[in-house]
Amino acid sequence: MIELDLHHEFADFRIDIGFVAQSRCVALFGDSGAGKSTVLDAIAGLLKPHGGRITLDGQVLFDRARGIDVAPARREIGYVFQDGRLFPHLSVRANLLYGARARRRPASELDRIVALLDLGNLLGRKVHNLSGGERQRVAIGRALVAQPRILLLDEPMTGLHREARQQVLEHLRRLKRELRVATLLVSHLADEVAALADEVILLQGGSVTAQLASAEFAARVGHAPDAPG
Repeated sequence: MIELDLHHEFADFRIDIGFVAQSRCVALFGDSGAGKSTVLDAIAGLLKPHGGRITLDGQVLFDRARGIDVAPARREIGYVFQDGRLFPHLSVRANLLYGARARRRPASELDRIVALLDLGNLLGRKVHNLSGGERQRVAIGRALVAQPRILLLDEPMTGLHREARQQVLEHLRRLKRELRVATLLVSHLADEVAALADEVILLQGGSVTAQLASAEFAARVGHAPDAPG
């Protein structure tokens, strides 16, 4: 369960976002500039909010009033950025193993993650030789090999062509069924949200405008909800 009360001011933009979410896959949906990625950065510990409180499964990660700010490495969070942020000079295998080493976790999940993401035939290749969809699958795998408590996905299919988007989406649906890892997805694309999320938080202008079950969201945007997974 995520409990978040976030207050932060940028030079020309103010964020006041609060929600409690208990579903396995929660999506933050809204246009660019709504505050979606800022929420992920705050949960991951990459942004220190000017005010508020963040808890994950009862553990306080951040509380401005009490002076609590757990270091990012100790939050046990997997973060997949929009651009992947892989190491281009390393092989796919080395990138995957880096995720486990960085979090001081055994690589016991490597084979399982490789199989779920169909990365077996890519392990020896350098990242710069991969397609956009392949790179994003490697980025997701690197985050999961570290066995995170929650997976943060920041626009994971933006910039991919239609076929690659569909492949990544299908792999994310498979991971949702097989691993059952709590996930917080950021997207401005309604079809992605409808296919993956169990609960949707609508953001606009730095504020929450609604919190909907997946069926409510699908009805609102005109997409058929995904089968339970």
